[in-house]
Amino acid sequence: MSSEITRLLEGWRQGDEEASGRLIPLVYSDLRHLARLEIRRRHGNATLDPTALVHEAYLRLSNQSVAPWKNRGHFFAVAAKAMRQIIVDHARKRLALKRGSGQGELTLDEKLIAVDEQAETLLALDQALEKLSQLSDRMTQVVECRFFAGLTAEETAEALGVTRRTVQRDWLKAQALLKKELSPLGSQPLT
Repeated sequence: MSSEITRLLEGWRQGDEEASGRLIPLVYSDLRHLARLEIRRRHGNATLDPTALVHEAYLRLSNQSVAPWKNRGHFFAVAAKAMRQIIVDHARKRLALKRGSGQGELTLDEKLIAVDEQAETLLALDQALEKLSQLSDRMTQVVECRFFAGLTAEETAEALGVTRRTVQRDWLKAQALLKKELSPLGSQPLT
Protein backbone atom coordinates (compact mmCIF):
# COMPACT_ATOMS: atom_id res chain seq x y z
CA MET A 1 0.00 0.00 0.00
CA SER A 2 2.92 2.35 0.67
CA SER A 3 3.95 2.22 -2.98
CA GLU A 4 0.32 2.84 -4.04
CA ILE A 5 0.22 5.95 -1.85
CA THR A 6 3.52 7.16 -3.29
CA ARG A 7 2.22 6.53 -6.84
CA LEU A 8 -1.00 8.46 -6.15
CA LEU A 9 0.93 11.30 -4.51
CA GLU A 10 3.11 11.54 -7.59
CA GLY A 11 0.01 11.62 -9.78
CA TRP A 12 -1.52 14.31 -7.61
CA ARG A 13 1.70 16.29 -7.76
CA GLN A 14 1.54 16.14 -11.55
CA GLY A 15 -2.04 17.42 -11.57
CA ASP A 16 -4.04 14.18 -11.81
CA GLU A 17 -7.29 15.05 -10.03
CA GLU A 18 -8.39 11.40 -9.92
CA ALA A 19 -5.23 10.52 -7.98
CA SER A 20 -6.15 12.89 -5.16
CA GLY A 21 -9.64 11.37 -4.99
CA ARG A 22 -8.25 7.83 -4.75
CA LEU A 23 -5.64 8.92 -2.23
CA ILE A 24 -8.10 10.19 0.38
CA PRO A 25 -9.34 6.77 1.53
CA LEU A 26 -5.78 5.43 1.71
CA VAL A 27 -4.31 8.17 3.91
CA TYR A 28 -7.36 9.28 5.87
CA SER A 29 -7.22 6.54 8.47
CA ASP A 30 -3.47 7.06 8.97
CA LEU A 31 -3.92 10.82 9.41
CA ARG A 32 -6.84 10.31 11.80
CA HIS A 33 -4.85 7.74 13.78
CA LEU A 34 -1.93 10.19 14.10
CA ALA A 35 -4.28 12.98 15.17
CA ARG A 36 -5.92 10.74 17.82
CA LEU A 37 -2.52 9.68 19.20
CA GLU A 38 -1.36 13.27 19.38
CA ILE A 39 -4.52 14.43 21.08
CA ARG A 40 -4.42 11.64 23.65
CA ARG A 41 -0.71 12.04 24.34
CA ARG A 42 -0.46 15.83 24.46
CA HIS A 43 -3.80 17.01 25.68
CA GLY A 44 -4.77 14.44 28.27
CA ASN A 45 -8.43 14.87 29.05
CA ALA A 46 -8.91 17.70 26.57
CA THR A 47 -11.22 16.94 23.71
CA LEU A 48 -9.25 17.79 20.64
CA ASP A 49 -11.35 16.62 17.72
CA PRO A 50 -9.17 14.46 15.44
CA THR A 51 -11.72 14.45 12.63
CA ALA A 52 -11.82 18.23 12.42
CA LEU A 53 -8.03 18.44 12.63
CA VAL A 54 -7.55 15.89 9.84
CA HIS A 55 -10.19 17.50 7.63
CA GLU A 56 -8.69 20.95 8.03
CA ALA A 57 -5.16 19.63 7.38
CA TYR A 58 -6.33 17.76 4.30
CA LEU A 59 -8.10 20.86 2.99
CA ARG A 60 -4.92 22.87 3.38
CA LEU A 61 -2.91 20.19 1.63
CA SER A 62 -5.38 19.84 -1.23
CA ASN A 63 -5.64 23.60 -1.78
CA GLN A 64 -1.97 23.89 -2.68
CA SER A 65 -1.44 24.72 -6.35
CA VAL A 66 1.55 22.37 -6.50
CA ALA A 67 1.75 19.31 -4.27
CA PRO A 68 5.23 19.51 -2.70
CA TRP A 69 5.55 15.92 -1.48
CA LYS A 70 7.86 13.32 -2.96
CA ASN A 71 6.56 10.15 -1.30
CA ARG A 72 4.35 8.82 1.49
CA GLY A 73 6.74 9.79 4.27
CA HIS A 74 7.19 13.29 2.93
CA PHE A 75 3.41 13.68 2.64
CA PHE A 76 3.00 12.85 6.33
CA ALA A 77 5.77 15.35 7.24
CA VAL A 78 3.93 18.06 5.29
CA ALA A 79 0.68 16.99 6.98
CA ALA A 80 2.40 17.34 10.38
CA LYS A 81 3.39 20.90 9.53
CA ALA A 82 -0.19 21.65 8.48
CA MET A 83 -1.49 20.22 11.77
CA ARG A 84 0.93 22.44 13.68
CA GLN A 85 -0.28 25.52 11.81
CA ILE A 86 -3.92 24.61 12.43
CA ILE A 87 -3.43 24.04 16.15
CA VAL A 88 -1.46 27.28 16.54
CA ASP A 89 -3.96 29.29 14.45
CA HIS A 90 -6.79 27.92 16.55
CA ALA A 91 -4.94 28.75 19.76
CA ARG A 92 -4.41 32.33 18.56
CA LYS A 93 -8.11 32.71 17.77
CA ARG A 94 -9.17 31.23 21.10
CA LEU A 95 -6.74 33.46 22.99
CA ALA A 96 -8.09 36.51 21.16
CA LEU A 97 -11.65 35.46 22.04
CA LYS A 98 -10.63 34.85 25.64
CA ARG A 99 -9.31 38.40 25.81
CA GLY A 100 -12.55 39.72 24.32
CA SER A 101 -11.46 40.68 20.82
CA GLY A 102 -12.17 39.41 17.35
CA GLN A 103 -15.45 37.54 17.49
CA GLY A 104 -14.54 35.82 14.19
CA GLU A 105 -15.69 32.46 12.88
CA LEU A 106 -13.58 29.45 13.83
CA THR A 107 -12.88 26.82 11.18
CA LEU A 108 -12.46 24.03 13.69
CA ASP A 109 -14.79 22.60 16.24
CA GLU A 110 -14.73 24.50 19.53
CA LYS A 111 -13.68 21.38 21.40
CA LEU A 112 -10.58 21.00 19.23
CA ILE A 113 -8.11 21.83 21.94
CA ALA A 114 -8.04 22.88 25.57
CA VAL A 115 -7.01 26.32 24.44
CA ASP A 116 -8.08 28.13 27.57
CA GLU A 117 -5.32 26.33 29.44
CA GLN A 118 -2.84 25.89 26.59
CA ALA A 119 -3.21 28.79 24.11
CA GLU A 120 -0.37 30.85 25.52
CA THR A 121 1.86 27.78 25.76
CA LEU A 122 1.11 26.80 22.15
CA LEU A 123 1.86 30.31 20.92
CA ALA A 124 5.11 30.40 22.89
CA LEU A 125 6.00 27.01 21.41
CA ASP A 126 5.26 28.29 17.92
CA GLN A 127 7.53 31.30 18.46
CA ALA A 128 10.26 29.03 19.84
CA LEU A 129 9.90 26.77 16.79
CA GLU A 130 10.29 29.79 14.51
CA LYS A 131 13.58 30.57 16.27
CA LEU A 132 14.58 26.91 16.09
CA SER A 133 13.93 26.87 12.33
CA GLN A 134 16.53 29.62 11.93
CA LEU A 135 19.01 27.26 13.55
CA SER A 136 17.85 24.01 11.93
CA ASP A 137 14.91 23.36 9.62
CA ARG A 138 15.33 19.62 10.12
CA MET A 139 15.06 19.87 13.91
CA THR A 140 11.89 21.91 13.46
CA GLN A 141 10.50 19.27 11.10
CA VAL A 142 11.32 16.57 13.63
CA VAL A 143 9.37 18.47 16.31
CA GLU A 144 6.43 18.95 13.94
CA CYS A 145 6.36 15.26 13.09
CA ARG A 146 6.83 14.03 16.66
CA PHE A 147 4.85 16.64 18.62
CA PHE A 148 2.12 17.81 16.25
CA ALA A 149 1.51 14.66 14.19
CA GLY A 150 2.44 12.13 16.87
CA LEU A 151 4.77 10.18 14.58
CA THR A 152 7.23 7.74 16.10
CA ALA A 153 10.98 8.15 15.58
CA GLU A 154 10.84 5.52 12.82
CA GLU A 155 7.91 7.21 11.06
CA THR A 156 9.61 10.59 11.36
CA ALA A 157 12.82 9.18 9.88
CA GLU A 158 10.86 7.81 6.93
CA ALA A 159 8.98 11.08 6.49
CA LEU A 160 12.14 13.17 6.47
CA GLY A 161 14.39 10.73 4.64
CA VAL A 162 16.93 10.47 7.45
CA THR A 163 17.99 7.74 9.84
CA ARG A 164 16.21 6.93 13.08
CA ARG A 165 19.38 7.86 14.95
CA THR A 166 19.40 11.31 13.31
CA VAL A 167 15.79 11.82 14.37
CA GLN A 168 16.61 10.80 17.94
CA ARG A 169 19.58 13.20 18.10
CA ASP A 170 17.57 16.06 16.58
CA TRP A 171 14.62 15.33 18.89
CA LEU A 172 16.80 15.42 22.03
CA LYS A 173 18.60 18.56 20.94
CA ALA A 174 15.38 20.29 19.90
CA GLN A 175 13.75 19.40 23.22
CA ALA A 176 16.68 20.89 25.12
CA LEU A 177 16.71 24.06 23.03
CA LEU A 178 12.94 24.48 23.25
CA LYS A 179 12.95 23.86 27.00
CA LYS A 180 15.59 26.56 27.38
CA GLU A 181 13.64 28.92 25.13
CA LEU A 182 10.35 28.28 26.91
CA SER A 183 11.77 28.62 30.42
CA PRO A 184 11.08 31.88 32.26
CA LEU A 185 14.70 32.90 31.65
CA GLY A 186 14.66 31.73 28.04
CA SER A 187 14.59 35.11 26.38
CA GLN A 188 18.07 34.60 24.97
CA PRO A 189 18.33 33.37 21.36
CA LEU A 190 18.56 29.65 20.64
CA THR A 191 22.10 28.37 20.24
